Amino acid sequence: MFNVQRSMFNVLIALGSNYHPCAHIRWASQRLSCLLSDAKLSRIIWTQDIHGTSIHYANRLMAGYTSLTADELQQQLKAIEAESRRTKECVTIDLDLMQYGDQRYHLNDWPRPYIKNLLSDI
Repeated sequence: MFNVQRSMFNVLIALGSNYHPCAHIRWASQRLSCLLSDAKLSRIIWTQDIHGTSIHYANRLMAGYTSLTADELQQQLKAIEAESRRTKECVTIDLDLMQYGDQRYHLNDWPRPYIKNLLSDI
């Protein structure tokens, strides 16, 4: 019998919510901690909607390691969003894979001040 060990990859996930945000951010953080090892959480900060509406979001970053592939992790993130009953208007939780190993995603989000600010936490 062979024991095949999968490689671990460092990941960074952005969390955001505009509906009961603190509760949904905490809930999603708990769900993600089941997928990641050595998980680190940033603090939660508030930002205004990037489209200029009066809607405010709670935001957090989570970093850790996973043996899931990037596609498998993306599927898990989308499943968690669906489980929260997210809609376009009511963003219960938004989970964006920002980095997987050396690959960065959501390149337009990296320069945002709140991302830079939260990166200093982790």
